[in-house]
Amino acid sequence: MTCLAYGCVSTSGNAPLEQRLKKIYEQISAVIDRFQPTCVGIETVWFGQNITAAFATGQARGAALVACAQANLEVGEFTPRQIKLAVVGTGTAEKEQVQYMVKQLLALDAIPQPDHASDALAAAICFTTHEGLAGTLKHA
Repeated sequence: MTCLAYGCVSTSGNAPLEQRLKKIYEQISAVIDRFQPTCVGIETVWFGQNITAAFATGQARGAALVACAQANLEVGEFTPRQIKLAVVGTGTAEKEQVQYMVKQLLALDAIPQPDHASDALAAAICFTTHEGLAGTLKHA
């Protein structure tokens, strides 16, 4: 596996919701256009009792998923436990263990920052290992 690039889409909390979702959609679409992945790994979201955070995250994921669907990408959704198991070997791994293994597995010079970048790379690694496709597809 090789990491071509990573990063995060960020939006201003002061911007109207529709503009924030538009920015997410446009930036994910731009990444897809640039790197031409064939599939995407994404983490399912578990927020327990924080319904406000779950709703906002769900809307952001929706914008990203529409960009993936418009590009006809195969999307694999994985629980945090599945991702930890694929990357570290145990579903109860700590965040720092996942970050360390992402760095090792992708032969990166440093742990990807911010945290969400490591999470996204871990989901992509999970897709390859979960589907048995390592080395045969380009992942986002």
